[in-house]
Amino acid sequence: MKNTSFKVHVQEATQTEVDDVNIEQGAMLVTDEALFMGFNGEQVRVYPPQSANMGLGWARYDDTQYTSASPFAFTTTAFTVPNNKGFVIDTNINSAIDYYAGNKLRAEFENDVYIITIAFKAQISNANGHVDIYFEGGNGTPYERLRDVVTFPKGNNVEHTYAKTFQYYADEDVVANGLTIKMKPSHSGHIHDVIYFIQRTQNNKY
Repeated sequence: MKNTSFKVHVQEATQTEVDDVNIEQGAMLVTDEALFMGFNGEQVRVYPPQSANMGLGWARYDDTQYTSASPFAFTTTAFTVPNNKGFVIDTNINSAIDYYAGNKLRAEFENDVYIITIAFKAQISNANGHVDIYFEGGNGTPYERLRDVVTFPKGNNVEHTYAKTFQYYADEDVVANGLTIKMKPSHSGHIHDVIYFIQRTQNNKY
């Protein structure tokens, strides 16, 4: 009969303490919600199984500052899309951080993958004009290539409703500093009722 022995150390902790502690290899740490094990320097949740959601989730962030009654006026200068996240739905985010904070898109882990739908209403003074919508990162990955052109076929100063969808992954700089959503108009106009719907489709930790 094969003789097998092993050491298990169990410690009760809060979720905040889990985030701050370095669990030894093979040691167990218990919270009110889950059981974690130290493995290769990482904190791996072993119960409930992470496969239940794989750390995937979604959140919605609505701007409540600029409405149809008081829209954001833009010129031909590039600007950050306004969203004060005055209304938020994030009960199914399954993330230790917000997907959007400090006027920037955020990522929990490097190489996470996200999808964002940017919904908004806008008008422009010249129907032959356009607005470039694009991402702005820091150093490294050229996130500005994530972009689209918004056109206004209904006419001068006529309100249009849009929903633009982008998929992106997070490099080290995005985790540290986030991504900014920018617009560069060809003519003056207005924008309001901005909504960000963000879904994490891959969690690189699991």
